[in-house]
Amino acid sequence: MPPTPPIDPALLARRRQRFLQQLGGVAAVIPGAALVTHHADVEHGFRQNSDFWYLTGFDEPGAVALFLPHRPDNPFVLFVEAKDPGAEVWNGFRWGCEGAVASFGADLAHPRSELAERLPEYLDGAEGIAFRVGRHPQVEPLVLAAWGRQLDRAPRSGKAALGLVAPCPLLHELRLRKEPEELARLREAARISAEAHELARRVVRPGLSERQVQAVIEQHFLEQGARGPAYGSIVAGGDNACVLHYTANASRLRDGDLLLIDAGCSLDDYYNGDITRTFPVNGRFSGEQRALYELVLAAQEAAVAAVAPGQTAEGVHDTAVRVLVEGLVELGLLIGAVDGLIEQGAYRHLYMHRTGHWLGLDVHDVGAYRLGEHHVALEPGMVLTVEPGLYVSDRLAVPEGQPAIAERWKGIGIRIEDDVAVSDHGHEVLTAAALKAPAAMER
Repeated sequence: MPPTPPIDPALLARRRQRFLQQLGGVAAVIPGAALVTHHADVEHGFRQNSDFWYLTGFDEPGAVALFLPHRPDNPFVLFVEAKDPGAEVWNGFRWGCEGAVASFGADLAHPRSELAERLPEYLDGAEGIAFRVGRHPQVEPLVLAAWGRQLDRAPRSGKAALGLVAPCPLLHELRLRKEPEELARLREAARISAEAHELARRVVRPGLSERQVQAVIEQHFLEQGARGPAYGSIVAGGDNACVLHYTANASRLRDGDLLLIDAGCSLDDYYNGDITRTFPVNGRFSGEQRALYELVLAAQEAAVAAVAPGQTAEGVHDTAVRVLVEGLVELGLLIGAVDGLIEQGAYRHLYMHRTGHWLGLDVHDVGAYRLGEHHVALEPGMVLTVEPGLYVSDRLAVPEGQPAIAERWKGIGIRIEDDVAVSDHGHEVLTAAALKAPAAMER
């Protein structure tokens, strides 16, 4: 039996129609992802290109989609791997050309092997060509050759595509604002991810390895029907938490340390969760740990509260930074006037990253944060993470004029992250089921 496509064909058709309207008279060539060799004759697990997936829902490698507004009778054409029983014995089911039309809404479909031959004809008559250069080495020479042929014939034919443009601004503008169906899938990813964090906190104890905790989290993802982790799970005990992208997950959990877990699942249709929680391995905060934890939590809650239509991602970040800097001054880890410390960036040895990012088909999802001098205003349907943190270590030099860090603070790394959707009148915390109150972090 062929698999069931995971996305409603009517939803995909609406997306394509919006994209075609925005293209005007420009033809777009959107390649899917290719297989990538891991070692010898073994490939990495396949992950479809998100732009291609957003418009097609087609989850096989090597496919290419054409969007042809200048050909209104057949504006959506797919090139896919042809049916091949021999290949399917080794690598599984293929939809082939018939399936691309019947199940994925293509107006026409051809074997991928015919792309070089057919592409020039399909692009003929377009006002321009939308294609992302530098990313698709197997397809790019074919697009450039087809355009070059048009330019060569232009003195006689009187027509050629006027230029090569990037499809990304149009397509990423669409992806930035999530549809109700997408929000439902992000809620599901958030549910599974939050459950995994709750399970992990219950099993943690001194002596376990970080990897054992990772196994609990990722087992839950798989048991709940997700593809697996959305990114390399971070399970960082003690000072490891001060390494922002720590993924070795190879240390033992020590009595008295905190454990930072940054993990989320990816669903079968690629929508993602992204949650970070930090809690004491032995179930009790030390005085310094609690002081910093409550400060990060206050900054995170203030930043979440700021998420609303008309606000900006920059404004959310600024809200978190101000709370953090005010608290660090009170704790004696910074000295000086708060405004001056923020302006000088004198806090960045303790908090060195942004407070969040867009979330969707990609964990760090597409979409502009600013357009020229203007920050993009939040709108209903946008989804972003809110994740301030503090990381106290000797890795970065203390800025001149700031106090040396006492040993009792060192090795404390804390981040608290939620996924937040902008709603009509404020926001929705998609990951609220993952607890974060100090009392909930202790046992």
